[in-house]
Amino acid sequence: MHQLKGKRILLGITGGIAAYKAAVLLRLLRLHDADVRVVMTRNACEFITPLTMQALSGKPVHTELLDLETESAMGHIDLARWADLILIAPASANFIARYSHGFAEDLLSTLCLATTAPVFVAPAMNQQMWLNPATGENLEKIKSRGITVLGPAAGEQACGENGPGRMLEAEDIVALVAKSFTSNILSGLRLLVTAGPTREAIDPVRYISNRSSGRMGYAVANAALEAGAEVSLVSGPVSLPVPDRAEVIQVTSAQEMYNAVMQKIKNTDIFISAAAVADYSVETIAVQKIKKSNASLELSLTKNPDILAEVAALQSPPFTVGFAAETEDLKANAQTKLQSKKLDMIAANQVGADLGFDSEMNALTVFWGNEQKELQQATKTRLAKTLITLIAEQYNEKNINKTH
Repeated sequence: MHQLKGKRILLGITGGIAAYKAAVLLRLLRLHDADVRVVMTRNACEFITPLTMQALSGKPVHTELLDLETESAMGHIDLARWADLILIAPASANFIARYSHGFAEDLLSTLCLATTAPVFVAPAMNQQMWLNPATGENLEKIKSRGITVLGPAAGEQACGENGPGRMLEAEDIVALVAKSFTSNILSGLRLLVTAGPTREAIDPVRYISNRSSGRMGYAVANAALEAGAEVSLVSGPVSLPVPDRAEVIQVTSAQEMYNAVMQKIKNTDIFISAAAVADYSVETIAVQKIKKSNASLELSLTKNPDILAEVAALQSPPFTVGFAAETEDLKANAQTKLQSKKLDMIAANQVGADLGFDSEMNALTVFWGNEQKELQQATKTRLAKTLITLIAEQYNEKNINKTH
């Protein structure tokens, strides 16, 4: 289940005998390389201890809304933004009832209201409680808000009765969660993605570069793979795991990235330029290390090729998506870049204040034609998935318009 690798899953546990299954569920999620944090209600702590879940997750378990160690930094909001998906398993009848009415009286219910991530609930309760019309009404309410309900199964229950209301087995829940990260919206398409910084040599030991970590580009590549695309990733120097199933081409300089892109671009349907390519390189690279002998040093710089503009200017260009990292006038600068380079779409982000470069969080404003869409602050993994969906929609719309 490669879809779970690196995904941030917030596991919520509510009160009920099925809470013991959450331990198995957590172990399986970790086994598939998901990054899991656990939130438990007070009633859940009566059935399984936070210490057990902490030992299995390797991280502190969150139980209180007003935790003095985290609330100085609005810890519950940070957790809500951190998650790529919130999974509540087991979800008791009481929790579902409170959730359906928008209560925020404990940490878990507050997180569910504060998040923009998908929320999955796996109900577990006595079969009569499950069949009660009130439970049915509450479930319909949360489903109408986009919440995914997993199960329940039918069978023997802890109370000795037999019927619907058993929480799905951990293996089944993990499979459904993994499937949620996969779509076929880019099936059959070939994507070329650039990511990371470039390094422009000054001498054998020094170079010009920038603060890009490559996380956004790698997240886009992974999201495209999950959407069914065939992905080639041209990557500058980063310290990130190579995406499974992607063809990865490692480069260092802007010229090397340009050469790699131009070699692959002919067979590309969608080009996404997420790399932070250096605008300039040193005109003459010193053969030996430059010694610190003078009070000042002058470097003569020459302009690097504009990879994004050259791809968009091809006779038969792919659907071309650029990125714009801005410190000011984000909208105006992004729209200027969109129009001057004749791009199909551009994703702009404000850098600084723990966003953008060298951060796990980001927020994007996406522009195309005369349209724009705000993608609120979230993990780069979640933003990439939303961005890929938007790109797929606009790619299909452009091709439909071509045929009419």
